[in-house]
Amino acid sequence: MSRVLIVEDAPYIREVFRYALELHNHVIAGEAVNGVEAIDKYRALKPDVVLMDLLMPVMDGISAIKKIIELDPKAKIVVVSAISKGSIREEAMHAGAIGFVAKPFDVKRLLESVSDACAA
Repeated sequence: MSRVLIVEDAPYIREVFRYALELHNHVIAGEAVNGVEAIDKYRALKPDVVLMDLLMPVMDGISAIKKIIELDPKAKIVVVSAISKGSIREEAMHAGAIGFVAKPFDVKRLLESVSDACAA
């Protein structure tokens, strides 16, 4: 079981994340709809894992990853994004993400990524 912060601007995708994670005994520590909220909630909630979208209003996921890693170099961030080109994946990993799941995603793959992040 891990405490997960969901960072995703699409309400229906947050709902799918929440449902799948709770069904598998993970706890939703909180939710954010943009990178600025993600940073604030990370600081306040100290989740075990962050699921981070890349394309969001106000502040994108790459910028948020960098800021969270500045706050906590041991943060465990898994990107879940429809943009899965190699260069974007590399940029996310270079920024500090430890996993990447392409949308549309397989729930099993998402859960494996959360488990892998917890074990890292």
